Amino acid sequence: QLQLVESGGGLVQPGGSLRLSCAASGITLESYTIGWFRQAPGKEREGVSCISASGANMTKDAESVKGRFTISRDSAKNVVYLQMNQLKPEDTAVYYCARDWRPYGPTCALTKARYNLWGQGIEVTVSS
Repeated sequence: QLQLVESGGGLVQPGGSLRLSCAASGITLESYTIGWFRQAPGKEREGVSCISASGANMTKDAESVKGRFTISRDSAKNVVYLQMNQLKPEDTAVYYCARDWRPYGPTCALTKARYNLWGQGIEVTVSS
């Protein structure tokens, strides 16, 4: 069964850090572009960060998280991480990892329509 599962969310104070993990079953993550998206209450789902298939390992970050969030991959563990530092209340959202439809893509884009497999999402709340 193809599945993505997020973990590592929770409640954190402003300025704090969290690391989200995206683990896969039935999929070799390094063969695909993987993206992190988020959806805040009452807002559309937006792209946060993506990393292209291993080999190219190109990354892209949304302007709102540049310099604060870092996406990375551990191919041995078949996991993609999102390290989130200097968290702000406006980072509060449900975070989703997703797999691009195309294997071995050398680039990545934060376009929702490109992703055809999604995790169930995990909550991140930034509040004092």
